[in-house]
Amino acid sequence: MPPAAAQALKALGEDLAIARGRRRESQRTWAKRLGVSIPTLIRLERGDPGVGAGIYATALWLIGRSAALAALAAPGSDRGALESDVREAVARRAARSAASAQARLARKPPKQD
Repeated sequence: MPPAAAQALKALGEDLAIARGRRRESQRTWAKRLGVSIPTLIRLERGDPGVGAGIYATALWLIGRSAALAALAAPGSDRGALESDVREAVARRAARSAASAQARLARKPPKQD
């Protein structure tokens, strides 16, 4: 796992632990609400990448943040794909321009009387 991804999961886990604590809920209560064991909740709060995404999603739902999941990989926010799309569009335009110029040059000039 890339270090940046591992760090992001660790931060998410810590934030979820803080959210649970601020709600004054025990690990036992949250584990029950999540439908997991206490050891799994502990792993989640440590940011363990082996914990299922569904469990993280449910924990976010418990704190009213599940809607944020939809925006995580939204196409409009995918800078890498957007940059690729722009590069491809520029390349297509250049190819079309070159083909258009060649076509214009290949045309016979109209006969003049």
